[in-house]
Amino acid sequence: MDLSPFEANNSFSCRLASQIPDVCRTEDCCLGVDEAGRGPVLGPMVYGICFCPVSKKEELKDLKVADSKTLTEAEREDLFQKLDEAKSYVGWALQILSPNTISTSMLQRTKYNLNALSHDTAIGLIQYALDSGVQLKEVYVDTVGPADKYEDKLSQRFPGIKVTVRPKADSLFPIVSAASICAKVARDRVVKGWNFAEDLGDVDTEYGSGYPNDPKTKTWLLKYLDPVFGYPQFVRFSWSTAQTLMDSKAVTVHWEDDDEDGEKAAQRKNNRSMLSYFSASTEGNDHNATHQTHRFFTERRLKSLDAL
Repeated sequence: MDLSPFEANNSFSCRLASQIPDVCRTEDCCLGVDEAGRGPVLGPMVYGICFCPVSKKEELKDLKVADSKTLTEAEREDLFQKLDEAKSYVGWALQILSPNTISTSMLQRTKYNLNALSHDTAIGLIQYALDSGVQLKEVYVDTVGPADKYEDKLSQRFPGIKVTVRPKADSLFPIVSAASICAKVARDRVVKGWNFAEDLGDVDTEYGSGYPNDPKTKTWLLKYLDPVFGYPQFVRFSWSTAQTLMDSKAVTVHWEDDDEDGEKAAQRKNNRSMLSYFSASTEGNDHNATHQTHRFFTERRLKSLDAL
């Protein structure tokens, strides 16, 4: 699994895929869909598909694939290796959704929640398999939202394919278990080797599971909260956990709008407005010796001006 395309720029979504086995282009195939990392406030969410000929279902079962959540990291890595070695009849594809992609999607002006993003990602991966020539006849999906509605949605989108959507599908259907393992292995590797675009020095990698209720995760979020610029792109800033910390620990920002001048509103509430961070120093060019310009400005070679 070559993660270098995503590691080169982890701000965006990225698709990775194995080669398509020749047999999958000539025989009826089944395909499973599952995800890893839906709940964490840190790191990406990874959607995975795995497919093989219907005639090879028993061989896939013999690999003893299981729901990735019931396996240790070492067991998942071992099973992924077995799936990769079965490339003569097993194929897979992944969509890595960066934290930045997730948050900007959820916070855009037009409502686009995590369920809609998940559905669209799954549909995109199934369509990728079809476009690649995989002869799909059966699709099995771990549900997101009501199973019956999701099943109807996929059945209408892919007529002629038998679609089965079930809760806990990763524990019911080996092909979904295989997709679960591919997705989880990819996410574990990405999180462990995350390339921080921000200059954070020697980053503390003890950030725990990434789930909001993990004490290690909470400690890490407090440690790396910049009071003005918020969090590095490793954090899903649309999550309520991150938003709550920013509201309570970061600098209050007042934006100018049509109703009231932002500077005056900020002064009245004894807060600084966003504009004040970009204005020239009241002391002219003599900055406080202890003041260190934020990397946002130095990276872009921005300087304060006395006048426009």
